[in-house]
Amino acid sequence: MRDGGTAFGACLASLRACDPAPAEIIVVDDGSQDGSDQLARALGVQVIRVDSAQGPAAARNRGARLARGDLLFFVDADVTVPPQALRTLRQVFAAEPTLAAVIGSYDDAPAATNFLSQYKNLLHHYVHQQSHSEAGTFWGACGAIRRSVFAAMGGFDGVRYPRPSIEDIELGYRLKKAGHRIRLVKELQVKHHKRWTTRTLLKSDFFDRALPWTELILRDKVFVADLNLTWRSRLSVGCAWFVVLATIGLPLVPSLLWPGLAAAGGLIVLNRQLYQFFWRKRGAWFALRAVPWHWAYLVYSGLAFAIGCGRHLADRHPAGGSRRSPLASWS
Repeated sequence: MRDGGTAFGACLASLRACDPAPAEIIVVDDGSQDGSDQLARALGVQVIRVDSAQGPAAARNRGARLARGDLLFFVDADVTVPPQALRTLRQVFAAEPTLAAVIGSYDDAPAATNFLSQYKNLLHHYVHQQSHSEAGTFWGACGAIRRSVFAAMGGFDGVRYPRPSIEDIELGYRLKKAGHRIRLVKELQVKHHKRWTTRTLLKSDFFDRALPWTELILRDKVFVADLNLTWRSRLSVGCAWFVVLATIGLPLVPSLLWPGLAAAGGLIVLNRQLYQFFWRKRGAWFALRAVPWHWAYLVYSGLAFAIGCGRHLADRHPAGGSRRSPLASWS
């Protein structure tokens, strides 16, 4: 947690209100300047203060080292959990002894009311709710894992990811590669309090997610067709780029009009359930505004994948040759 603000206070209050109550709450303050550590201490929460920010991966690992329970439940500082969250987790793990980890999703009622926050949160909610229950990765905003498994895997990779990025997805890939199971529990939903702006959304989607995720896929040579990587999503990226190229080339090649319109129609068909979901939740005007944002997301996601592939081909170093073991982040 770093500079949690008012959302952090709500997060702590929601954890303290859980039934049953958590055995312990550990807050790792990653160099906050807004007094978040003092707020946590005033509420009687165990606080680890790090003066120089090291990123969420290292912060989570620090907290995990001090935890005494058999299950570790990671929660971002800008989410609030429902009162039954811990009961749900305990029941799921108890019912499936071979299960290594559990993740949830955002709910469909984010705290921030501006359009981009609503759009971004609803898109995330829809993708998770439509995905396989047998998950292909981990999620740090609302994810639980057996402590023994977390330690054996070396925790999050704080060396490769010293700032907010895909450290949770990377851990999930290692878990799956080692043969561990991860369950997406769709009824486990947390409320997101982050207010998204154009700048923060584009930065997060492109630089913090799409680019490093591409590098991870190419590094591990594993393509998990789930969440944002389904065949429908991949085909949508192709259609979106064809629309862009057809639009650019139309003045020189008028015959591109009909193929471009066909690609646009394909985008509507491929994503009609998502757009219908937007319509049901927030009305027709919201859905109409969401469509161009979603198309832009497909375009810059495809661009990030292309750049990532180019970087991978240009990199002549052996994969992982100079990389420290993730275990160094945990031990």
